[in-house]
Formats: sequence, C-alpha cells, structure tokens
Amino acid sequence: MNLDLLAIAAHPDDVELTCGGTMLKMAQRGYKTGILDLTAGEMGTRGTPETRAKEAAKAAKLLSVKWRGTLGVPDSDVQPTQQHKLRLAAVIRQLRPKTVILPYWEARHPDHYHASTLGYEACFLAGLKQLPIEGEAYRPFKILYSISFSDVRPTFIVDITAQFKQRHKAILAFRSQFLPPKTEKKSKVRQAIDRLEADMNQLARHYGQLIGVEYGEPFLQKELMKVEDVVKMEVRSV
Repeated sequence: MNLDLLAIAAHPDDVELTCGGTMLKMAQRGYKTGILDLTAGEMGTRGTPETRAKEAAKAAKLLSVKWRGTLGVPDSDVQPTQQHKLRLAAVIRQLRPKTVILPYWEARHPDHYHASTLGYEACFLAGLKQLPIEGEAYRPFKILYSISFSDVRPTFIVDITAQFKQRHKAILAFRSQFLPPKTEKKSKVRQAIDRLEADMNQLARHYGQLIGVEYGEPFLQKELMKVEDVVKMEVRSV
C-alpha cells in the first residue's frame, strides 16, 4: 500500500484522541494515512468489539483514513512478545509507511506503554531480511511519539485548529465510549473515559496556545530536528 503515515495504538479511539487532528491534516494534504489498532478494545467497560469496530470504521472515514486494521492482540495484555512483534512487522512490510506514530513509552495504562515498545521493535525487525515472515524487508524512515497524555516537553506541535471540529466528530463516533445511554447505571468504579474527551480538548487548547494557535497536538521524536532556514522559523519568541 505504501502509506505515508501510519498511527499505531493499543485501542480503538486512542488515535482519534491523541493525534486525530494530525491524521486528518496530513490526509487533507494528500498523504495516504492509516490506523492500526492493536486490540479490538474488548476489555472496555462499555461497548462490544463489534460495536467498536463499526465506530472505528466511521471515525476513520471522518479522518479521511485510507486504511484501518486490527492486529488482534488481547486487550489488557498488550505485550512486546515475539509472536506479536512478528505479526506487526509483517503489517509494516505490507503497508510500508514512511512515518509511524506510536504512543509515548510511559503511560498510566500498561497497554499504552507496551504498545510503544511493541511498535518500535516491530518497525526495527521489519527491516531484517532474514526475519521469517512474508514481505520484502522494510523500515519506516521516521518514528514519532504522541505525547498528549504525558507530562513531557514536545519536540514540536502540530496546529490542528482547522481540523479540530472534525476531530471532535471522529472522537464522538465512538458513541459507546463517550455518549453512553442516560439510563446507564453509575458504577462504583470511576470511569476515566467520562472526562477523557473533555480533558483531551483542554490539552489541545493548551498545546495550541504554546505555539500561538487555538488547538494543537504534541509530538516527541528522539532525533534532533534539522532546520534549513532560521529566518523563516515559526512561533514568536518575544
């Protein structure tokens, strides 16, 4: 398929919440984008795998994604095992993305930080010619980390002001998660998702303000950034 950009995350709706605006913005610029959900979200308190799959398809359409798939890793047990790494490496070879977005390697949810390790190692292994999987050896050129959930300083922030409303629609496409029936009984267990969409909107405003726009999504890269023209650099200093 030769994707330009592939976002890999643990659960359906993770990409929409953390980098959905960026995915849409890149699609609007003509890039071929894709989303790979490692799990079907079957351990979620709300919804079923079947429901969430339909919601994910709707969200992908709203973000103009060219390809979306599920790797089939067990929810709540995302681990960088050899089996999962080989399966993911095969998908990397199939899709051949130039840039990959992964979750940050530190997180509250174990699935998220394990997804980061699994994603990175699979990207590396996909480039080994002797790896016993199908497809021609291939490695992405760039790996970025979405850090919306993390208290770390970003390498850069993407202005998603023009994409924010559509990102909002893509998030709310997961009705089972964010628009539950009013008749739903209150659980004794605190539901973090009850505040999640509002919190992510607040974070988007915060990161947008840091670069002088209304809404933004933050990213981290391990490498230094190369700048050709220091006179045309954006974001005012004083």
